[in-house]
Amino acid sequence: MTPLIAPSVLASDFANLQAEVEMLNKSQADWLHIDIMDGRFVPNISFGFPVMEAIQRYAQKPMDVHLMIQEPELYIERFRAAGADTISVHIEACNHLHRTVQQIQATGAKAGVALNPHTSVQLLEDVIQDLDMVLLMSVNPGFGGQKFIHNTYRKIEALKDLIITRNSKAIIEIDGGVNQDNAPLLLEKGADVLVAGSFVFTSSDPLQTIADLKLSSK
Repeated sequence: MTPLIAPSVLASDFANLQAEVEMLNKSQADWLHIDIMDGRFVPNISFGFPVMEAIQRYAQKPMDVHLMIQEPELYIERFRAAGADTISVHIEACNHLHRTVQQIQATGAKAGVALNPHTSVQLLEDVIQDLDMVLLMSVNPGFGGQKFIHNTYRKIEALKDLIITRNSKAIIEIDGGVNQDNAPLLLEKGADVLVAGSFVFTSSDPLQTIADLKLSSK
C-alpha cells in the first residue's frame, strides 16, 4: 500500500506556523503529526491547546496527536475538541490503558498506543484488538533530530505478527529519524504511517521531500 506520511509540526518554523501548515495542506502529506510534551514524561515541553487550536484553524488534513505526557486521560476530551482526529497515548504513562483507549474512542477519535524504544510489543497482547494504531518510537522521545534506532525493524515485524495473530485492525506508525534511506525498509517490514519532522522541514524543498516519501514503497 502507499504509505501515509505525517510531517511532525514540532520541527516547523513556529514564527511562520500558518505558512508551514498551509504548505502541508498543498503537499502530498496525509496527516499533520502533533507532538505534545509536558516536561514530565519526557524532558522537554512543546506546546498545548492554544497552539493546537491555531493549527486547527488552518489545517485541511487530519491531526494526528501524540501525547508524550503523564496522566493523558485528564486531557483526552480537550485535545479532541482542539482538533485531534487520532490520539496516541504512551503505554508507559497509562495505569489503565484499556480504559484510556475506550475514552479516546468515545470522543469519536481513533485511538493509538505509543511504545518507547525499550518497550516490548508483547505488552500489547491484551489490548491490540481494540486499537486503531500502534506508534513505535524509533528514537527516544522528547527531542527532534535524533538518530534512528535500528532495532525498530525487528519490532515492526513482531508487532505485525501480533496484529495478524489477533486479527487486529491496527495500523503501524513509525516516529523518529525517518528519512528517504530507511523509509523503504520500514514499509517493507510492515509500517503503514511514517512520521518525519526534521527531514521534511530542513529540506530545501519540503513538498518534494514529502512526495519522495510517498513513493518509498514503490
